[in-house]
Amino acid sequence: VPVVVIGNITAGGSGKTPLVLYVVQALARRGWRPGIVSRGFGGRVQGIQAVSPESDATLVGDEPLLLARRAGCPVFVGRDRVAAAQALMFAHPDCNVLIADDGLQHLHLGRDVEIVVIDERGIGNGWPLPAGPLRECPARINEAHALVLNGDAPVPAGVEPRLMFGMHLVGDRFHNLHDPQRTCGVEAFRGRRLHALAGIGHPARFFRQLERMGLRAEQHAFPDHHAFRKADLAFVGDGIMLMTEKDAVKCQAFAPPETWVFPVEAQLDPDLAQWLVEKLNGCQTA
Repeated sequence: VPVVVIGNITAGGSGKTPLVLYVVQALARRGWRPGIVSRGFGGRVQGIQAVSPESDATLVGDEPLLLARRAGCPVFVGRDRVAAAQALMFAHPDCNVLIADDGLQHLHLGRDVEIVVIDERGIGNGWPLPAGPLRECPARINEAHALVLNGDAPVPAGVEPRLMFGMHLVGDRFHNLHDPQRTCGVEAFRGRRLHALAGIGHPARFFRQLERMGLRAEQHAFPDHHAFRKADLAFVGDGIMLMTEKDAVKCQAFAPPETWVFPVEAQLDPDLAQWLVEKLNGCQTA
């Protein structure tokens, strides 16, 4: 079974989860039966765990739970991604392609396609962790099959990717956390007291997105994968809270009624999906 690894060379959110969703949905539309394996950062799972839409985010992690709710395919998590992949294939033998979420540095997992994604922060100060954001040197991008530039991401100096694709995260509707059938546009929040909450790798991206939509909100940034508690939301009072999908999966049990979620979708050049299908077809016939 071919394996597609989607990752980055820096710490912090660069847009991997929306890209994973895009790839899974694009492949499914073309007749593939994908499955997802993930580390489950922020979760406390021991061993290997199948993730369902009803799973506990504190156990399996926020990103895998979001993927399980949105992707429409099997999702398995585990520190050992090879074991997670084997467990997924045993439980779902009809799966014919695996997508590894954030698996670039997990070299024990074989891969047929590597896709690296970076955002507008690029490589930051160019230093490795902990002095900077780099997990690997920028030249690692040259070894991957493709580079995806999220938003206004720059191509790092000295990097010559084999292929490049642009990506933008878009959204225009909010839905109520407790009643997803209730949706509204940005006009419903203008002139209201707003709080924006983000416990993601790059909270400023969410805050800027709201500002570009004309919304002025008090900003509350939390660490990536933060394990939210009711006390964390005490600032809301009589205001309205806006949050990301990734945070919403952890706050549903205690968030106030006027909590609204802003889902985003990845938009990419259709050539990426066509290129990926051709690569995967080549893997099957090799």
